[in-house]
This record gives sequence, C-alpha cells and structure tokens, in this order.
Amino acid sequence: MTRRKYGAEFKTEVVKLVTERGVSVAQAARDLDLAESVLRRWMRELAAAPATAFPGHGQQRADMVEIAALKKEVAKLKAERDILKKAAAFFARESI
Repeated sequence: MTRRKYGAEFKTEVVKLVTERGVSVAQAARDLDLAESVLRRWMRELAAAPATAFPGHGQQRADMVEIAALKKEVAKLKAERDILKKAAAFFARESI
C-alpha cells in the first residue's frame, strides 16, 4: 500500500470546505476518504501559518529546519563530550 500525497492547493481547498462552507470535519473526511485527524492537522497548520502551511516536496518549515540542525549539533557535542570523558579516564589510569 502506497502513501497518498496531496498538494498544497488540495489541502487548502479542503480546509476552506470545512471553515467557510460549514461542512463538518467528519463529513468532509468521509466524503474525501481522509482520516479526521489528518484534516484537523491541516486545519491547525493553515491557521498557525497560512503562508507556509504546506511546503511540500520534502521541504520543511524554517523553524523545523532550525530544530533539526540544533538536534544534530547536540548529538555531535554529546559524542565529543563522551570521547573527552573516556580520554580523561584513560590518562588518569595511566598516571597512577
């Protein structure tokens, strides 16, 4: 089973269907064969940042890119810290 992909225009129109035309979330989800949770997530994303709600094609929002970069840096710093701890322990044993 392959994962279905929807474009930004489709997502925006579906959210407008619910918000502007008064169709219930449950009814819209059933009619379009979507999960209600997906539709509600699209509504949250569009409400939070309308201009950058659905970047598409594997692109991340700017804040998510920054978070990923910071997580990568934290992992690198932890690895360096662990190496230094092991080196300090090794040289401490050598001097005794």
